[in-house]
Amino acid sequence: MTPRTATAALVTCAALLAATGCSSSFGGDKSTKQDTDAKQHLKVLIATSGDAETKAVKEAAAAYEKQSGNKVSVEAAKDMNQQLAQSFAGHKPPDVFYVNSDQFANYAKGGSLYAYGDTIKDVDDFAEPLRTSFTYDGKLVCLPKDTSTLALAINTDLWKKAGLTEKDYPTSWDELRKVAAKLTGGGVTGLVTSDEYQRLGVFMKQAGGWITDAKQTKMTADSAQNAEGLGFVKSLLRDGSLKYAKQVDTSWGGEALGKGKAAMTIEGNWLTGGMKLDYPDVPYKVVPLPEGPAGKATLAFSNCWGVAAESAHRSAAVDLVKYLSSGERQLKFADAFGVMPSRTSALAQYAKQAPDAKAWVDANAYAQGPVTVAGFDKVLSQFNTELQSLRTTDPKKILAGLQRNGEQSLAKGN
Repeated sequence: MTPRTATAALVTCAALLAATGCSSSFGGDKSTKQDTDAKQHLKVLIATSGDAETKAVKEAAAAYEKQSGNKVSVEAAKDMNQQLAQSFAGHKPPDVFYVNSDQFANYAKGGSLYAYGDTIKDVDDFAEPLRTSFTYDGKLVCLPKDTSTLALAINTDLWKKAGLTEKDYPTSWDELRKVAAKLTGGGVTGLVTSDEYQRLGVFMKQAGGWITDAKQTKMTADSAQNAEGLGFVKSLLRDGSLKYAKQVDTSWGGEALGKGKAAMTIEGNWLTGGMKLDYPDVPYKVVPLPEGPAGKATLAFSNCWGVAAESAHRSAAVDLVKYLSSGERQLKFADAFGVMPSRTSALAQYAKQAPDAKAWVDANAYAQGPVTVAGFDKVLSQFNTELQSLRTTDPKKILAGLQRNGEQSLAKGN
C-alpha cells in the first residue's frame, strides 16, 4: 500500500548503491538454481500501512498454504527500501515483495526483478496505466498489487459549523479558495496536506502541466502550466487557508482531519483505514478534487508484487502472486485496509460494494501515474525539499531547479 507520506520512501536502492551495491547484477548469478521440491518455503516482505494490512496479507498467505502445500512466511519491513537493498546486495532477497512504483525502475534496471508478466494469461484485466508503471524495456515485469488515487476529504462537522452544505463542495479552484478561507479560523485550517509533489502535484496536472512528457524522455517541469499550479498553492499558503501537515503538528492529512485541525485534506483511499482505526467517530465525506484550468486531474499510486531474480523458488513465487492477485483476494484486501483493486473487473465490483469510495474509484479514469525512471527518485526528493519553502519562494525558481536536475538525470541515462 502507498505510504501516507512518500518522502521517507525516497531513501532508495540508488541512494544506497555506493555503500552496498544494491543490484543483484553486481556479481549476482542470474541463473540461480531452482528448487524443484514439491513443497517449498517462500519468504514475503511487505511495506505495511498498519496492523490491518499485515493481518490481511498473513491470512491470504495462510489460505495459499492450505491450497498449495507450500509454506509462506510474511515479514512486515521496518524500512522497505533499505531492507530490499541490503538483501539484493547480499544475494539473499525475499522471494516475493512489494515494489513501489517510485522505486520500480531502479530495481528493474539493476536486474533484481524476475519478469513474469508474460506468463499471466489474463493480464489485460489489470488496468493499462498500472501495467505501464511496471513495464521496463518493453516487458511487464510484475503485476500491479492495487491502486490508489487522491481526492478531497471533508470533515463534515466542521463544514456544517461554517454554514456550508453539500452544494458548496468545491468543483473549481475558485470555489476551493473561497471555502478554504471560510473554514479557516478558531484553530482550524481550511485545507491541510503534505509538503510533497505526491500531493501538490495535482495542481500542476490540473493546470495542464506535469514533470515529464508522456514517454518520460523529456523534462517539462519549467512550463507555464506548472508555474500556475504551484502559484495557486502558494497563494493559499500565503493566505493561511492552506497549511502543510507538520505546520499544524500532525504527520499527515488524515491526522489533521481526524483531530479537527483541518476541515479538508487531499489524501488517497488509504485514508479509509486510518480514519476507521484512529478516528472512528469523526464524520467525513470524500469528493472529487476540484477542477483546474485544464480540467479534472489527480495522481495515482501503486505497488507491484515483485519476484526476486535470485529467488530459488521463482515458479512457486509466481504461483503465490497469481493467488494474491486474484479478483477475490483483491476484494478482500480492499475490504480489510482500503486499497482499490488493480483488476478492472474487481474494481467494478468494489465500486458497488464501497459507494463512499466513488470519488477515488472514478478518479482512476483521469489519474496521472508517477515518474518511473531509474535514478529519478533523487531528483524528486530534492523537489520535495524545495516545495517545503513554496510559501516564500517563486514557483518558477523551484521548477527551474527541477527541470535542471531532471535533465541531468535523463542525460546520464538513469
